[in-house]
Amino acid sequence: MTELHFATRLNSFASKPEAAWPGQVGKPSVNALIARAALAEGLTHVDLNYPDHVGAGALEMAKVVTGEGLAINGFAMRYYTEPAFKIGAFTNPDARVRQAAIDLTKAGIDAALTAGAPLMTIWLGQDGFDYAFQADYLALWDMLVSGLREVAEHAPDCEISIEYKPNEPRAYSLLPDAATTLLAIKDAGAPNLGVTLDFAHSLYADEQPAMVAALIARQSRLMGVHLNDGYGKRDDGLMVAAANTLKTLELLRQVRADGYNRPLYFDTFPDLSGLDPVKECEVNIATVKRLYRVADRLDLSNALKAALAAQDAVSATAIVQDALMGPLA
Repeated sequence: MTELHFATRLNSFASKPEAAWPGQVGKPSVNALIARAALAEGLTHVDLNYPDHVGAGALEMAKVVTGEGLAINGFAMRYYTEPAFKIGAFTNPDARVRQAAIDLTKAGIDAALTAGAPLMTIWLGQDGFDYAFQADYLALWDMLVSGLREVAEHAPDCEISIEYKPNEPRAYSLLPDAATTLLAIKDAGAPNLGVTLDFAHSLYADEQPAMVAALIARQSRLMGVHLNDGYGKRDDGLMVAAANTLKTLELLRQVRADGYNRPLYFDTFPDLSGLDPVKECEVNIATVKRLYRVADRLDLSNALKAALAAQDAVSATAIVQDALMGPLA
């Protein structure tokens, strides 16, 4: 098995604060979150939200991260600084607000480059609509594609990865699934645009994650894999493979076959129910390593290759279950 790298959602480490900072009043600092994340055995990277986590400056935050023995995987944009973004960032009806969102993104890209982490993940959750007859759909699409093109062209040496999601906070997102996201990338035409595949987002977009990973690798570039789990109704942020072990295994095997060798990012929400975030992260890491051992066995199976070629679901299921749990005695 090749060496694996793991990144995490930094805000997860605010979970169960009394265990790490007894008696503390108020939210833990970004530096404290980084220090706590570094306690997770096997974690190699963190992602920083922009501008939330970069108040001290990109170079200073990079020093904090490396000082804890970690590296920055990339930055992720957050469009919460301007209340007007609620009805659109790249698609806001006010051209001044729209440009403010684009300029904020450019500043985030510059910060990512300064920090030595040339990857910016963009989740455009505010860009969508809530009602029929609320918007001219093609006008929204043109604004979104134009915005993506502008931020991508701002720094061609920075990768811009689009994380799609069916909805939330808007009732309908303009980029709800992999197919629509790939269409936007095609229309934008910038070579440094790619896709972040979030497992739980894909589930409730009614996708098969491994299938869309294969399509992304063929049509564009897979720049990020967010691992978590859920029940396909919302963004549950459960621990890796907690609900959909086979689909997680299939995704990991697929992205490895397609040459994905970037950090695997845990976008889980231990803070929603007060789990120990360090232990939760360590269990996620152990789960992925175990699943990759299973994938190693499956890659050596000529029987599985034959079952896939024949689209023989019964034989394939038996082979995978044997690899996961061992043959019946």
